[in-house]
Amino acid sequence: MIWVRLEKHSKNWEPIVLNEPCGAHRKKADPNRSVFFSSQEPDKQTKMDTSEVEKSKALITVEIIEYIPNSVVIKTILKKSTGNISVMSFDEGEGLTEKTTPFDTFAQIIEGKANIIISDKSHLLETGQSIVIPAHASNQIKPNERFKMIMTVIKSGFEM
Repeated sequence: MIWVRLEKHSKNWEPIVLNEPCGAHRKKADPNRSVFFSSQEPDKQTKMDTSEVEKSKALITVEIIEYIPNSVVIKTILKKSTGNISVMSFDEGEGLTEKTTPFDTFAQIIEGKANIIISDKSHLLETGQSIVIPAHASNQIKPNERFKMIMTVIKSGFEM
């Protein structure tokens, strides 16, 4: 079970069991806000930055997202019908469970290192390294330490 908070002003964390097909557990949230995941019920006093990334302004990607204890934090940079770009931070010991998606995904480590497992083959990526996760391939993200990454999903009618 993980805990998730979707709304900017919500003080409530909701438990979600991730044993459903990818996306079946999703709830509607503003795409310009961060989504916060935790493997433990978080401290209700935790304050998190959910501001939108300003367009046409240079930024240091690794600095726009923070580590939250026992959590995975996802900040959407761009969300379009043709794909999205998100930056994610993983606290030590946190990762993503095995899943498959119908679209190619580009993963780039921007701080730390992690194992990205694609179709049962482990790839150790360190800061600055990246990999393309093919559409329909099972994949899982396992941390070696705290790390941050950028995920870019390209949606195309050809992969469906």
